[in-house]
Amino acid sequence: MRLTVILIAASLAACVKKQDTASDTATASGAASHDPDVAAQGNGLPSGYSVVTDDSTAKLTSIRYTSTGGNWEVTTGPAHIIYSPKDTASGVYTASATFTQLEAPRHPEAYGLFVGGRDLDKPSRTYTYFVVRGSGEFLVKRRDGAKTSDVVSWSANSAVPKADSTGKATYRLAIRAAADSVRFLINDKQVAVVKAGTVPTTGLAGLRINHNLHVLTGPVSISR
Repeated sequence: MRLTVILIAASLAACVKKQDTASDTATASGAASHDPDVAAQGNGLPSGYSVVTDDSTAKLTSIRYTSTGGNWEVTTGPAHIIYSPKDTASGVYTASATFTQLEAPRHPEAYGLFVGGRDLDKPSRTYTYFVVRGSGEFLVKRRDGAKTSDVVSWSANSAVPKADSTGKATYRLAIRAAADSVRFLINDKQVAVVKAGTVPTTGLAGLRINHNLHVLTGPVSISR
């Protein structure tokens, strides 16, 4: 009897370990999708928008977008990008959006913009993303299929305030694509610049929001 109990316990432990390992090895091959059941409950995506999750097995039911005063109150949920097919840009333009972190996540998580999106519903997708986190740092990165590479590694800057004692902070992010450069601004101050052609800028633009976040934001704005 004692041996049977030990064998059952060992089997259960192995199952738990397998599940934990699976959750720690999420892939970056998510596909764009809509979940009508989620939309009917007031969760998921705003009408006309698509999402691509970092983890292809993630459920959209754990993402909540609530419309409030022309903005979106977002609670996550898996890390994802969100975009509308109408938000495309090329040449000289500025893409921008404002984010207010409403409460501190369990550990610093990033949110911000992406531009230059291509093949977003395929494993070969590419885009450039510019994100911040409440610890007062920013990052510029590019995705090429399953591979990501730092353009500007996590860096602190006076233009990136740290979240206050309640976990709140507001950041206006902008990416300015020009003929000779791509500039990255936070709260109207330039924090980084790279030579044109260093990162993709022609294509779809949208937002990137990681998991375990509660932020207020809105659709990306594109001006020329």
